[in-house]
Amino acid sequence: QVLLAESGGGSVQAGGSLRLSCPASEFTSRTACMAWFRQAPGKEREGVAAIDARSGATNYADSVRGRFTISRDNAKNTLYLQMNSLKPEDTAMYYCAAGSGFWCLRLGPSEYDYWGQGTQVTVSS
Repeated sequence: QVLLAESGGGSVQAGGSLRLSCPASEFTSRTACMAWFRQAPGKEREGVAAIDARSGATNYADSVRGRFTISRDNAKNTLYLQMNSLKPEDTAMYYCAAGSGFWCLRLGPSEYDYWGQGTQVTVSS
């Protein structure tokens, strides 16, 4: 079982920044692909950004591209999400996910096997 624990959420005004962290209990083939998802009240969970250690490739949802940056520190077994120019519509619970799915960069939840408990991000106007 891979354990993930998000942190770094909070409340911020529009235009502000936050950095989410997600230390993992292991960085192995089971966590080759890692991603951030978010879910707002009454909405479906959506993929925000993914990074595949096998290729170094990343992918972002159109709604965050250019504002958010995903990265992973293999020495620290930690995934990050740097969020800049935050908007009220970014308000959601943010989840870290890990898996080895071949199509994981497509940001489909079914590609991921392990999930954290989430960290709340609230952006006020």
